[in-house]
Amino acid sequence: MSSLSWIDFDEVERQRARRIMALFEEKESRDELGLGPIRDSIADHLFPGTSTIQTRLRYMLFVPWIYTMVEQHEGPPERLAAAARDREIRLIDALRAGGEDEGIIGRDAGANLQRLASSIYWAGLRSWGIRLFPGSQEAYFAALPSLRRRRHRGGSSEDALAAENLQLLAWRAGLPPAPGDLLETADFRLTRDEAGFLIDRLVDSHPDSLLSCLAKADRDADCDFIWEHPDLATFPTSARRLVAHAEVFSQIVHGASLLYNLMLSELRQEEEWIVSYHDALNDWAAEVDRSTFSTWSLPEFWLQIEHENHRVREPTRLFIRRWLELVTQGSAQMQDSPAARELVRLREIRLKGAQSRFENRSVRDRWGGRSGAHRLSFRWTEASSHIRDLIDAR
Repeated sequence: MSSLSWIDFDEVERQRARRIMALFEEKESRDELGLGPIRDSIADHLFPGTSTIQTRLRYMLFVPWIYTMVEQHEGPPERLAAAARDREIRLIDALRAGGEDEGIIGRDAGANLQRLASSIYWAGLRSWGIRLFPGSQEAYFAALPSLRRRRHRGGSSEDALAAENLQLLAWRAGLPPAPGDLLETADFRLTRDEAGFLIDRLVDSHPDSLLSCLAKADRDADCDFIWEHPDLATFPTSARRLVAHAEVFSQIVHGASLLYNLMLSELRQEEEWIVSYHDALNDWAAEVDRSTFSTWSLPEFWLQIEHENHRVREPTRLFIRRWLELVTQGSAQMQDSPAARELVRLREIRLKGAQSRFENRSVRDRWGGRSGAHRLSFRWTEASSHIRDLIDAR
């Protein structure tokens, strides 16, 4: 990871650096300008099955292990769901007992946890081919009693075979066995067999993804963005092309996000925020390579990021095209450009309507001073964590 070392700055420079650093201490991805479909399409191409709220990779096994425990019990769907929840809560304490601290979902909330690990990893489990059951968690619990009833009263040989082993119906065959003391003491360290199973499932489900390529390479990379990866030159051609597009898109829309935050800071008359965003925009403008932007092919970009799960609507495409035009015409003056300011303002108003921070003062007054001010990384943080977990398997 990159770091900042204090050198012999004067006090003005030191305070300026601290303000800029504070802008990027966000804990979640915000999508104030409606760029989520583009961001998520790129991320799903590069790192399928990941999400920004995933923590550690062994949850891809914790969840099916807990659910297969519940499959052995009788009862209505509500009772089975409650039994699964109880075990997920117990897992929190088991991970603590195993010496873990960071990455525990529900570490602070405990029994009051609202979003369980199973809901966070449910889509990823399906994407990687670990979960075979196609429906939601609610549908999963609802299906278990009917399968048991079919088993008890007989039925077709196909029904009997499916009901005989619910694990084979819901989960991929070959799922590594759960540790016998899973709910007493647990940790995030994968075994070699577990890592092999996860790599096989990922590669089988997404053979052409960059995540599969990196998982097989067995190499940890210490970088903040995927385009800074030391092995970038060896990536498959299609992945390298998409990463190049992602880098340009990330840089160009970063300026729009910073301008959005600056404009709100001005409306709030928060002088410290205003100075911070002015500084950040100046730094952004100094790094912008307008020649790269002027040769960037938007038609090729739209073609590269097409994804069945994400539709990029025409107003979003028009916003990106117009912003690109303004940047290539004069990136150094974006914060002073009436056209750039109006483009950002109208975009947010059209997206949020009555809840627009530009139009609704009460909503604006609740704004905390930063929204989406960080540069897009397309889930590289989560993907690199998963790769590290695979490498560290014992």
